[in-house]
Amino acid sequence: MLLRMRKGQGTAEYAIVIGLVIAAAVAMQVYVKRGLQGKVKDATDYVDADATSVLGTTSQYEPYYMGSSMEASRTAKTGEQTSTGGAVDRTEEETSTRTGTQTIGAAQDQ
Repeated sequence: MLLRMRKGQGTAEYAIVIGLVIAAAVAMQVYVKRGLQGKVKDATDYVDADATSVLGTTSQYEPYYMGSSMEASRTAKTGEQTSTGGAVDRTEEETSTRTGTQTIGAAQDQ
């Protein structure tokens, strides 16, 4: 009977060790992902050195380096006309326009 208890104890110890290894791998996933993203950014910046000199910033998208000035307008016209017998004719016209500029460059003063 004592031999059976030891076999169960060994199995439980293996299960705990495997669980700890899996927990460590999951915890390290965040740091590995951040390191890999940093390496990709460094490689992109190295390859696109010309874009850096033109834009004054790295070539990757940075939302605070973009400035925009847009004006949008929309006009809508609807009409209904009823005729004899209860029939309804509906008409709709819609026009929208957007004009402006968008620039990407050095950080904008807030």
